[in-house]
Amino acid sequence: MKNTLFKKVLAVALACTMTFSMATVTHAADAKEITIGVTSFADTLEPTEQYFSWVVSRYAIGECLTKFDENGEIVPCLAESWENSEDGLTWTFKIREGVKFSNGDDMTPEMVMASIQRTADKSDRVPEFFDLDSMEVDGQNLIFHLNRANANMAGSLADPLFLIVDTNVDDSTFAMEGPICTGPYAVESFSPTDSCVVVRNENYWDGEVPLDKVTLKCVDDQTTRSMALQTGEIDIAYNLKTENLVEFEGNDNYDIQELQSLRSTYAFMNQSEGRALSDKALRQALLRGLDKQTYCDVLLEGGATAGKAPVPPTLDFGFDDLNDENSYDPEGAKAILEEAGYKDTDGDGFVETPDGDPLTLDFVIYTSRAELGVYAQAAQASLKEIGINVNLNTVSYETLLDMRDSGQYDLLIWNVLVANTGDPENYLRENWYSKSANNTAGYNNPEVDELLDELAGTFDEEERKDLIIKIQQDIMDDAATVFFGYETTYLFSNKRVTGVKMYPMDYYWLTKDITLAE
Repeated sequence: MKNTLFKKVLAVALACTMTFSMATVTHAADAKEITIGVTSFADTLEPTEQYFSWVVSRYAIGECLTKFDENGEIVPCLAESWENSEDGLTWTFKIREGVKFSNGDDMTPEMVMASIQRTADKSDRVPEFFDLDSMEVDGQNLIFHLNRANANMAGSLADPLFLIVDTNVDDSTFAMEGPICTGPYAVESFSPTDSCVVVRNENYWDGEVPLDKVTLKCVDDQTTRSMALQTGEIDIAYNLKTENLVEFEGNDNYDIQELQSLRSTYAFMNQSEGRALSDKALRQALLRGLDKQTYCDVLLEGGATAGKAPVPPTLDFGFDDLNDENSYDPEGAKAILEEAGYKDTDGDGFVETPDGDPLTLDFVIYTSRAELGVYAQAAQASLKEIGINVNLNTVSYETLLDMRDSGQYDLLIWNVLVANTGDPENYLRENWYSKSANNTAGYNNPEVDELLDELAGTFDEEERKDLIIKIQQDIMDDAATVFFGYETTYLFSNKRVTGVKMYPMDYYWLTKDITLAE
């Protein structure tokens, strides 16, 4: 996809100042090590499990055939070039020569094919990206034959799910010891929820790797992560927020980068048969009871744009023109509940179902991102005002994934990159296509399915845009999902390190460009 899609994506470096005592930090003059503060995410480094391949990519361990640059453009990586048939059913990727895995094994087209086949065999997420019929090798070319046209295969293969691993080794060790990949760093040690230590890949194919060792330290609490950067315990801090800016105000020892987010925080509403939220009237009332503008402007201190649609306004897919019939209207919400038969018959302040049964919605959340808890608690308070009882169930991210997959929720918080393949196609298919393995909320609209299938084979950018706008409007009209907001993303770093960049597709936290300042 072309960069024209990213009409508002802009990374801005801000100079911040704060009294900083160098006495609090000592670094050996010849040290070539840094520590990065991250939020915990994965209990395994097996890249085909859930979304944990993102960690393998973010920690500079694994690479894909293609990647995204800092402008969101698809560029070559382990493939030098690619081309497609006119019908989008055949894609040919020329595999780069001279690449070695971190153990010294040569990366051949046959090994690339084996790696992608391994992913296809082990992950049920693959069909949301492409419907693979077969693959073949012709010289340095890897040829994909698809059952379903794909206009964005190069973007699909940039998702970390498809990072290339050495399949000639014992892959049972990948979970705790890390996969053998081609990135600038290789795993030295991994402790879930604590840290991952990576060391220089001496066989790296794409230039010098400047650091000997990098520790990715899990610091889930936002305040603790900010303090760790201030004291020098860490050198780079991911996922700090607007309220942290004041802590670094006036200190030119830090670089702060800001990115208008391509991420969306939303909550699935479980519409499966037998669930309370299978009733559209209840979903409509719930949506109208949420004051998302206040959540973003006041509670998050302007650190997010209020949500209404699947795709944020940072991407040019008709956000301002989409009609939100379920925007904040608490009195309208109460009227919908009354008309649909939801009444408080026992006087406890909460409505019962039309059948007279107690109504409590189970809202499953995780809090490694601070804003998720803010949204959830605010929603609970807002919905109490209109008589809907919500129980917050706070779990680990890994447990949340299990509960999502088994459908054990009424509402479930989610935060994802909406353009993980370069535009929103895969994101929309994965979450709202009726046959998607990840659509555990039971959403089913035949028109949305038809539009998504049409989108898969559409190459013209304007036609793709029109289809994506129609899909979004259908999802909104169905009152299918709570779109809370689109958060501004920040990256804080100590100036003792250089080469730190933010990417619109946040697959790349540690890169070969990060090094110690001279």
